[in-house]
Amino acid sequence: MFRLRTITGRCYLRRFLHGGVANRDQVLEQLGICADEDQVFEVVGKNKAKLNENHVGCAVGMLWQFQKEKPQMLRTVELIKSHPEFLTLRVLAENKIELMGDVICGLDEAWLRLCRFPMSSLSKFAVCLSDQHLQHSPLMGQITNILNQKLSSIDDARILTILMICVSPLVSPTLRDKLINKADCVLDTMDPSHYNNPRRMVQFLRNIKYSYRPLLEKCNHNLLHNVPLMDAENLGIILGLYQSLQFNNCDFRLAAKQRLIELVDSSTDPLSFTKLFVTLAPMAGLDTKERLESIALILADELNAQQALAVAETLEEIHSRNLLLIQKIASVIHKNLQVYRSMELARVTQAMILLHYQSPEFFTKLRNILVHFLQYSVYPYEVTMLTRVLSMLPSPRLDTSVISRVDAVLPQCNLNDLNTFAVVIAKWLRNDPSYRHSTPIKYVRLLQTLNHCGRERLCKADRLDLLLEELKYMSGEWFEEMLLKETMVTLQRLKGQISWTNVPELSLFLTRINYLCAPLMDSIASATMEDINKMHYSSMYATLLPFAVLNYDSPRVDELFDICIQHFLPHISSFDPHLLVLFGYTLAVADCFPEDMVREIFNVDFLAKLDSQLETLPDALNMRIRLRLMELNRAVCLECPEFQVPWFHERYCQQLHKKGNGFITPVQQQIHKMLGEVLGGVNCAKAAVFTPYFYRVDFECVLDRHRKALSYSEQSQLQIPGDGEVRWGLDSVGKERSELPQGAQRIAVDFLDTKSFCKNSRHMKGEAMMRKRHLEILGYHVVQIPHFEWNSMELSTQDAWKEYLRKKIFTELP
Repeated sequence: MFRLRTITGRCYLRRFLHGGVANRDQVLEQLGICADEDQVFEVVGKNKAKLNENHVGCAVGMLWQFQKEKPQMLRTVELIKSHPEFLTLRVLAENKIELMGDVICGLDEAWLRLCRFPMSSLSKFAVCLSDQHLQHSPLMGQITNILNQKLSSIDDARILTILMICVSPLVSPTLRDKLINKADCVLDTMDPSHYNNPRRMVQFLRNIKYSYRPLLEKCNHNLLHNVPLMDAENLGIILGLYQSLQFNNCDFRLAAKQRLIELVDSSTDPLSFTKLFVTLAPMAGLDTKERLESIALILADELNAQQALAVAETLEEIHSRNLLLIQKIASVIHKNLQVYRSMELARVTQAMILLHYQSPEFFTKLRNILVHFLQYSVYPYEVTMLTRVLSMLPSPRLDTSVISRVDAVLPQCNLNDLNTFAVVIAKWLRNDPSYRHSTPIKYVRLLQTLNHCGRERLCKADRLDLLLEELKYMSGEWFEEMLLKETMVTLQRLKGQISWTNVPELSLFLTRINYLCAPLMDSIASATMEDINKMHYSSMYATLLPFAVLNYDSPRVDELFDICIQHFLPHISSFDPHLLVLFGYTLAVADCFPEDMVREIFNVDFLAKLDSQLETLPDALNMRIRLRLMELNRAVCLECPEFQVPWFHERYCQQLHKKGNGFITPVQQQIHKMLGEVLGGVNCAKAAVFTPYFYRVDFECVLDRHRKALSYSEQSQLQIPGDGEVRWGLDSVGKERSELPQGAQRIAVDFLDTKSFCKNSRHMKGEAMMRKRHLEILGYHVVQIPHFEWNSMELSTQDAWKEYLRKKIFTELP
């Protein structure tokens, strides 16, 4: 009975007490002055003979209200349910159920009355079930069925969105689509200032892991206009939901950042400041971050356990090196270690390890608590997380109880969890002293079980969408060595399920694992061209990505690119700036340069907006986008001079050059030595040469018209003057140099390692092909040395290597 949140306690009580003096109820009055659960039970115990249905409803309502007022981790629901006086309430409720109103009936009675509930009451009841973790109960299934039947009658956005969230674990694809369509209609008629309704719609999409862009963009339009009304908590929730859905909206992030900065001065208490810090710090500039850290230092001692954890995770996210603040937050966490739940302790461990916090006492205590939780955990996801963070901690030995627990849950794990365990076991092996001599049998058995579970899960997979969800974050040696081939076999077995809805996810997976599979690529192309009008324009980037990166060509690929480009071009101004840069670079790799896209990107207003957006993104993504913009700028300048896009990355490339380490690998040193012998002297080949537009070639040499190598001291270096022409310029001491001698040819020699080829073949990837095109435009004859040729059995002697280079340089020269 206690699983049903009846009504808010004190408001419910007032309804009974406001009947007037003549009808005063002493039991209700005694309940009304109770300050905690114990006092409620005391009143119940003293008045058992007097209790009626109103007293029972009031008492249960107050008990739930007291629980609601506590943080989730401090609630004592199970303890309350086992109290003897609660049993009294249950018995009385069952005896008086017919006299009770709908709002205070028990679960069994609620089932019988569900169909006559108005939708407003049904939504409140659904929330009660969710609060008690009954989202998968038969009762919630009945609510889902009622919602499906009465959906057309719901016009209230609040009721609709609350029910959407509550039933999200149980919705079928058909009901999902009906709910999305209904939400879309309700958005047009609701009060636009009620931004919690579109927020809940976004939360529904997150819950069902469905990034439906039309509804997302419509919700975002409403949320964006309401940013000035939002507090840090709401902004943080929305940004978190967007991140989960991989929905990045530049305008919302910039507006949210501005609003959060406005809230800094008013966020002076620990609760409001923590919510502000967590949301603002990751996208703030350096000055704002320092200001936030200064305030956090002042408030640190006032933070509770959850607030300290949230601040610690944010400090790790922004790579803070404020040692004093880290020490203070760690001190608060240390004092509260016994308060945290298991998953919170996992987050504590990860944050403090990545913050490089040093305290043997802290980590010893933390480890003991983690092991204790692990020994009693029965949930695979929990065991996975606890085991992963335990492997991050220094430990003299591995508890056998940990290995036993891992072994017990492996058959229940999904592929992603299995992959996590593979990484953990590899760490255990490396840290085990006996591993130097032989692999301990306990690890051998774990690995055997791990491999068996992984293959069995792939063999049993029968739904492509679910498999792609498990494969989403798969990576590492174990996956590549043990499961990659089986995974590709499974994907080909399920390729009949490839449709426009899962094309982007499958395309991203193939790109990430660098695996070229022609049947899958052809199926992706067919599904895309067949249903291009059903696909959101933003998904064109992910769809075309493997075709460009893996350099896949077939009779239909050109048609695919044309169709996709025509589909997204009308919406080009709606693309998020950083995504458009990534898309433009991807197309450039495929030797495709839509003029409208080029002009959109290399526009002063667009670049200014991109700069503003990059300031809000994580450092790693910021650096990646800037690099891709430079590479796109270079590609356009070299391959499309008719667009007259200026080269504006000279200083950026010089800064990158200064940061580089200029390291030459042993293989490159070997090739350099061989080139010297083939060309007639080591001065005839120079290593690590930068070309115009800052390509770095492994080796450069020049042959005269008689195909004789010139000494490098006699050569000139290419330079780009203001007019954009490639000319011979000044040498390192500033002396004027002439053009290459007539008939001479500049040679670029590049060693291609495994990164230049697809995982499963010797097929060269798109970036290596683009680089070759660009060096040829710069006047080079390009000699590429694949790793599998240089390291082959045929080239196992000095003479064989030299003959190979001689043939590559002289025989293949046009």
